[in-house]
Amino acid sequence: MIGVDSSEGMLEVCRRRAEHAGVSELLDLRVGDLADPPVPERVTLVTSPFRTLLHLKSDPARLTSLRAARELLLPGGRFVFDVFAPGEEDMRETDGRWLEREPGIWERADWDSEAHVLTLSVRGSGVETTMELAWLQPERWRELLEEAGFNVVASYGWFDRRPYTGGEDIVWVAERGA
Repeated sequence: MIGVDSSEGMLEVCRRRAEHAGVSELLDLRVGDLADPPVPERVTLVTSPFRTLLHLKSDPARLTSLRAARELLLPGGRFVFDVFAPGEEDMRETDGRWLEREPGIWERADWDSEAHVLTLSVRGSGVETTMELAWLQPERWRELLEEAGFNVVASYGWFDRRPYTGGEDIVWVAERGA
């Protein structure tokens, strides 16, 4: 398995966890970027978990990264990723409030529904960070995937393959087109 991240610190966390699990010899970890991953190999599966594509704030940046993922794939290879599009109720219930998501880990969501940007702040154990995530409606993700040369195989409401029924989370499965 080839793992790519722009953060050497995150790769080190991955390396330590793989060692702890006894699978480190199965990993090849590389510092790189979504738009130009340092992977000359061609593979059958590319994944981009943890809503990574939401860090991209423009359609040109999204297309560049989607096309880069496509180029890594062998014919018939698949790209799997997850994103979200928040519902009005979730935005109302969470906007501007600190909520304990896990013991000792607090999150604050500041929603800009016009710009489709979530400013997410996370704090715990004396550390705090903030990030911006830009979401799209599912129809726009489908359009971008097709423009990047993918055929959409499926979209699910979560990783357990429950049907997507218009909820917030969506997992995309796309196949490299000809």
